[in-house]
Amino acid sequence: MNLDHLAGRYDRFVGWAPTWLTEKVPRDHWETDAAFRRRRRVTAVTSVVGAALLGRSFEAEPDSKEFYGLTFGVAATWIAGGLASGPLHLGYQETKDDRLERPVVMPILLGAGAFGAFYAAALVARKVPVLNDALRDVLEFADEGPFPLVLATTLANGAAEEVFFRGALYASSAVDPVVKSTAIYTLATVATRNPALVLAAGFMGTLFALQRRVTGGIQASVLTHLTWSTLMARYLPPLFASPQAGRKLRRSLRNS
Repeated sequence: MNLDHLAGRYDRFVGWAPTWLTEKVPRDHWETDAAFRRRRRVTAVTSVVGAALLGRSFEAEPDSKEFYGLTFGVAATWIAGGLASGPLHLGYQETKDDRLERPVVMPILLGAGAFGAFYAAALVARKVPVLNDALRDVLEFADEGPFPLVLATTLANGAAEEVFFRGALYASSAVDPVVKSTAIYTLATVATRNPALVLAAGFMGTLFALQRRVTGGIQASVLTHLTWSTLMARYLPPLFASPQAGRKLRRSLRNS
């Protein structure tokens, strides 16, 4: 297969794909050097505090007041850091007729597609002991609590993460913001000591950051994140349901 053939395939893909996926949207916001430095200071402090709280939340008992308090505390930390760092932008997508509009439908469909990919990967992960145990550990937080409360914490943290990581932190990166924001997002989940969460953060963080790059704002990644999180919280825990005794043993080993 020669280069001309590959170029032809790419051109056909670009002609078929939505422009929000293949083209950058013009930026309409700039910051002074002082505002940029302030944003970097705020995001640095918030990253450390938020990661520490995130790690502590996964040491708490599932469906406990401590867990929900810490989880909402993590969300509040990301939101506060994002808002304190400076202006945030929703972004636009470019349509086929060169109009700019807020991204809504495609981000939701992308979130559903990402869930489908993760669900398929989970079926495989059940056969890998390390990933199977890691997924059971994290999903017991969703499985043991009342679904409305679990969903509320899930959505709060999903939106808050986009405000901070794809909003404030992305904007504070002068060079390679996709790489840097994804790397810090992934490193923050290392505090949970759960390899499944770290892998998910790396994959989804890259996707969210690319949405931020293309649209120039956080609306697309917020909608994708919330769609993906809702489906994950609703449909993934039953795949890894286990007896209560097994959960208590794994929890004691994890916290020891």
